Amino acid sequence: MPLFFNHGVAWQKMRKNGGLCYSRISMVLSDVDIKRYIELGKIKISPDLPPDQFGSCSVDFRLGNEFSIFEHSRHAFIDLRDKRGIEEIMRSVLVPSGDPFILQPREFVLAITEENLELDDDVLGRLEGRSSLGRVGIIVHGTAGLFDPGWAGKATLELSNLSRMPVALYPGMRICSFTFEQLSSPSSMPYSKKVGNKYAGQTRPLASKMAGEFKG
Repeated sequence: MPLFFNHGVAWQKMRKNGGLCYSRISMVLSDVDIKRYIELGKIKISPDLPPDQFGSCSVDFRLGNEFSIFEHSRHAFIDLRDKRGIEEIMRSVLVPSGDPFILQPREFVLAITEENLELDDDVLGRLEGRSSLGRVGIIVHGTAGLFDPGWAGKATLELSNLSRMPVALYPGMRICSFTFEQLSSPSSMPYSKKVGNKYAGQTRPLASKMAGEFKG
């Protein structure tokens, strides 16, 4: 049966027990629906995106100017149980506008998006890499591609260079894309209200907080 929208949310008529009912459905949002959700405040992106950052079913985010790098020459290993240790082995680098950040072969760094993202309690986001960067060996995220309903903050990027050549990355360049999905119902545990959420409201590339998961 055909879909219809109410307040920007997709519903579908269904027959059940001999009668009609309405089912809220999950779906990937098109560019039309992304813009509708932005107008409704269900997706909030700041600063506002120019038209060329919208794709057919995604939006591009730009690279921020702060990077967190591991001081691997000063530390023998990463201890995931040491709450202070992970932060202490990382160093923040601020890149002036117009200057490049050179990502060396096999290097791994954390970066941040220029845009801030806020999601309603029934919308999730997925961070995706860009094909043009993948073709020169740049990976923008390792595992953290899902942004839960209720997320608010900037996105941390897990940048890796798989190629044999250094690559110059410039703050302000389009670095990744986001797609969005409508949940079947609002989450009972949105990220911003989840007890023990680690990265809500982040504005800079934070080090891993896995140490908080260890007991004792």
